[in-house]
Order: sequence, then structure tokens, then C-alpha cells
Amino acid sequence: MSQPTEPQSGIPATSAPRAKYAFLFLSLAVLVLDQWTKWLVEAHLPRGIVEPIVPGLLNLVHVKNTGIAFGLFATGDGRATWLLAALGIVVLGVVLVYLRVTPASDRLLIVALCLVAGGAVGNLLDRIAAGSVTDFIDVYVGSHHWPAFNVADSAISIGIVLMLLDTLRRREPQDEEATEAEADATAAS
Repeated sequence: MSQPTEPQSGIPATSAPRAKYAFLFLSLAVLVLDQWTKWLVEAHLPRGIVEPIVPGLLNLVHVKNTGIAFGLFATGDGRATWLLAALGIVVLGVVLVYLRVTPASDRLLIVALCLVAGGAVGNLLDRIAAGSVTDFIDVYVGSHHWPAFNVADSAISIGIVLMLLDTLRRREPQDEEATEAEADATAAS
């Protein structure tokens, strides 16, 4: 007797959740890389110093961000820091619920959600521990600088772009028999 598989993935239904949650190692990798790079910057680059990496394009800097990604809504108010931390926890909760209900066959969306989760945890840890987030990547052209950011911000941004791509990609119409079988199974329960 063959083991049932999840539709369109070929993954056995019993191992589908494990396969999906294996992607959480991506979140862990983002978190570790984010925290390690922030530690390196805090340990080796004094605030206010600019280290050119690619002249005319990329610098390393050390700035503290009390706002959200890319310095948006930055304030010196401690209440705003805790409000942003609470907002981060809510967003992380929504991402994790969305990850739970996403089918294992939807790998692009799972990768996107794991990138967002890893980045959100990285910045959330900083905000709770220090009241601010360490940003250090300064991209610019001429005198026009993008707000400084970090690995977590990058992972969140890439995850959001992947989510947008996932919503735009063409979905295969489900087989009518499979759709009827799912409806019958739902009605029977």
C-alpha cells in the first residue's frame, strides 16, 4: 500500500510537516548571521566611523536604530521602543501562523516566511536587549544614501519580495477530481 502524498509535492503526507519545518533552519541561519555581524560591528567599529568597502557604493558604518527597518519612525522615546517590540512580536506571531497553514508544497512562500521570521527575531532580540537595533550597511550613489540596514533587514526585505513573487506566480488549477475529493472529505468530517 502506498503512502498518501501531499497534493502536487510528492512528499509523503506524514513527513510533509517535518519537511516544511526543516526550513526553519533558514530562520536560524539568518538569526545567527545577523547577531554575529552585529556583534562584529559593535566590537570592532566605533560609532561614527565610516569604513569604505566599495568607494561610491558601499560603506560599513555603526549606527543605532530606534525605529523600524531602515530607520523609519526612529525616535529617542523608550515607549516607542517597547511599542515597536510589541509590534514585532505580533508580526512574528502572524508569520508563524501563516507558516503553519502554508502547504509544504509551497516552498517559495515557506522560504519567504522563514526569512521574515529569522530577521524579525534578530531585530526583536536587539530591541528588547538594547532598546535599539545595530545597523551597519550603508549603500549609496554619490551623495544619495539609502538608510543604513543590517542582515535582519535584508532577510525581511528579501522575504517580502519573495512573498510578492509568490502571489504573482501562476497557480496550476487543481484537478477537478482532487477538488471534489477534498470537498467530500471536508463534508464527511
